[in-house]
Amino acid sequence: LRPIARRALVGAGLIAVYVIAGRFGLRLAFLYPSATPIWPPTGIALAALLILGDRYWPAIFVGALLVNLTTAGNLATSLGVALGNTLEAVVGAALVRRFARGREAVRQARSVVAFTLAAGLATTLSPSIGLTSLVWLGFGSWSRFGAIWLTWWLGDLGGALVLAPAILLWYDEPRVRWTRQESGELALLLLLLLGVSELVFAGPFPVRLGTYPLEFVFLPILLWIAFRLSTREAATALLLLAAMAIDGTLRGVGPFVRTTANDSLLVLQAFMGVASVTTLAFGALVAQRRKVEAQLRHLSISDPLTGLGNYRHLMAVLQGEIRRSDRTGRSFAVVFLDLDRLKTINDRHGHFEGDRILRGVGEVVREGVRRIDIAARYGGDEFVVLLPETDPTGAFVLAEKIRRAGFDGIYLVGYSSINALQPFRYRTEVADNAKAPPGGGPRTARGKAAHRKRLDEIKSLALRQGHVTED
Repeated sequence: LRPIARRALVGAGLIAVYVIAGRFGLRLAFLYPSATPIWPPTGIALAALLILGDRYWPAIFVGALLVNLTTAGNLATSLGVALGNTLEAVVGAALVRRFARGREAVRQARSVVAFTLAAGLATTLSPSIGLTSLVWLGFGSWSRFGAIWLTWWLGDLGGALVLAPAILLWYDEPRVRWTRQESGELALLLLLLLGVSELVFAGPFPVRLGTYPLEFVFLPILLWIAFRLSTREAATALLLLAAMAIDGTLRGVGPFVRTTANDSLLVLQAFMGVASVTTLAFGALVAQRRKVEAQLRHLSISDPLTGLGNYRHLMAVLQGEIRRSDRTGRSFAVVFLDLDRLKTINDRHGHFEGDRILRGVGEVVREGVRRIDIAARYGGDEFVVLLPETDPTGAFVLAEKIRRAGFDGIYLVGYSSINALQPFRYRTEVADNAKAPPGGGPRTARGKAAHRKRLDEIKSLALRQGHVTED
């Protein structure tokens, strides 16, 4: 499709979704025909403008106009209400982009707070403009203005806080990548949520339990979903809870029931808004913590200059590969790469130029190895590549590939294969020397020196056996 046709098709779809959601919301307008405590179109419009851009505001306006033409008022009041709904979405999207990181608004706890404030401010436009036009043209009473305005505002705010985050999260992460354990845990949590909802809103003891603050039972479940899975799943569970809570409250069951249906839904909407902000902020904090942990974990095992693994990571992987080789009898290879005359370059041109060369070599090594291989900076101007399931011939091919990658300063110093055995006359000696030395593990200073000594012995053995190529 051409861009214009595609935009028209998306706009038509947005109008249809807005109208359907609006008709559903107006079915719950008990206090005034145009004011409902449940108004999903606000969340749809806000998310749509954040995702698609402000150029789709005409679709919001048309959808709002079509919805309001069938309610109280006339064409003039419908235009006023549609104008308020459209400005609400446009201003809300602008505030979220300016102060809450746009589509990433629910990714950080600070931006969640900013998103809440932006939504709370923007949603005052629709009831203020729409209700004023209705009352001013004789379709309402000024004496009821406050009650109607509050119902209108809470309905719009609930749509922005409950529905919009779920749409944004699923748009940014549409693919489901749950492990088997996560899928099982999510199923158990959803069953727990459904079971508790059944007990609270339609269980066998609704009368006896209805006076207790049972709504707080749902918060630990929502927070646990955000903690164990992600904010996306928690926001989806919140939508599911909102649907069950609305159904139960309208049937007169649950802790939100008050004297009138409108008051009951207002109390429910207030709780859902608080639960949404709490869950989103908690999920954002958990996601931020996981991101920092992943960054720290990466820094602890990577060389900051080249981005390859560091000595600590090399030693840990090498220990595991030695144990696997001892257990299975399968070979693996260790390739040493050394840069000659790097000190001369540093002395003549400065360490900045030497670091640039090291980074270039690191990139060549990274691109030359397989996914199962481990490339690390051994120290200074030396690099090491650990090749699982590889014999000396395969190691030589890889080393030559790296050496010929366009860096004249790269020289292959040596390579060796542990437990491949055929190229080595001292098979047992190499295998024994490769085990953890008595100096301790690779995390201790003494163990680090001992492991470096063992690697040097492997390199020396390769040199003595003649498995060396030099330029």
